[in-house]
Amino acid sequence: MTTSSASPSLGTVPLPVLDCTPLLSGAPLDDQAAARLAAVLRVLGDPARLRILSLIQAQPTREACVCHVTDTLGLSQPTVSHHLRVLYEAGLLGRERRGNWVYYRAVPGALDGLREALGGDGTGPSAVNRGGCSSSCDCP
Repeated sequence: MTTSSASPSLGTVPLPVLDCTPLLSGAPLDDQAAARLAAVLRVLGDPARLRILSLIQAQPTREACVCHVTDTLGLSQPTVSHHLRVLYEAGLLGRERRGNWVYYRAVPGALDGLREALGGDGTGPSAVNRGGCSSSCDCP
């Protein structure tokens, strides 16, 4: 049996062209800015560091002692100390010694450069994407 129309899987199907803003909006990154951004992304690329940063941010005081992080995440003290040091050296955490303990706090605005490089303005993805898209765009 033959049919006069081509099967959709065999023929070409025109796809809609979306007029959306690119992931990296604005001016492209220069070499120095790309190197700084890559360094921050490498630090944040470790799941334990992301968990530590989110745990600290989730505290009512937005700070946590090393002992609290160790107990909560179930990681050894040396492992937690290593990750906290890496986050501190990257400028993502500040620290303060209080007696025998060290308390860590997220540095305000430390991730602003990352957010800006990725085209975010802090108001959510839909506000960013809709600003540069055409009326027919299906961006979230």
